[in-house]
Amino acid sequence: MYVLIIGATGGIGQKTLIRALSDGHTVRAFSRTSELLQRSNPKLEKYCGNALNSEDIEKSLDGIEAVIQVLGVKASELFGPINLFSDSTRILIPAMERIGVKRLITVTGFGSGSSRKAINCLQRPPFKFFLGRAYADKDIQERLIIESQLDWTIVRPGVLTNGKFSGRYKVLSEPSEWRNGTISRADVADFIVRQLTEREYVRLAPVLVNS
Repeated sequence: MYVLIIGATGGIGQKTLIRALSDGHTVRAFSRTSELLQRSNPKLEKYCGNALNSEDIEKSLDGIEAVIQVLGVKASELFGPINLFSDSTRILIPAMERIGVKRLITVTGFGSGSSRKAINCLQRPPFKFFLGRAYADKDIQERLIIESQLDWTIVRPGVLTNGKFSGRYKVLSEPSEWRNGTISRADVADFIVRQLTEREYVRLAPVLVNS
């Protein structure tokens, strides 16, 4: 499959790129700093672009069959206004719909959208203080995706770690199961890439945590 990864130089983005290439997919790696990818592969295209630039997004979708959107902000940006997630999605969705790319896999996080209610009372104050602005924007991002006509999957990982791939993570699709926990970026990447060929979680927003 010909896949566009938006945010390919980030933590989850790089793990997803590596996994997608190892599974035989052709990857167009979209990032403002794509030239920093220290990787050479005949199935890898490096695409330097800005997710907030509609022309960059439109051009990057040429020939693409599925989009993986895995954007992030720096810790230093968490206490200022954050609009990256919603603004980029407002550009991406209509571009995909115009061109006819149906499959979208987006990473948000546990605590975004409807999973906010699953945060326990002890975790809520620090969550709001440190991540409140980012997740308020992710709430808007999720709503835009859910209201679209795309075949979307929203991926909500718990607390991310740099641990190795285990394959023993839990996919919690039912609200009654949702809980916080840790999960490695490599395991998140495994789930994302599986969704390129599997349909079980289309139009669902599961939480991912270690088993």
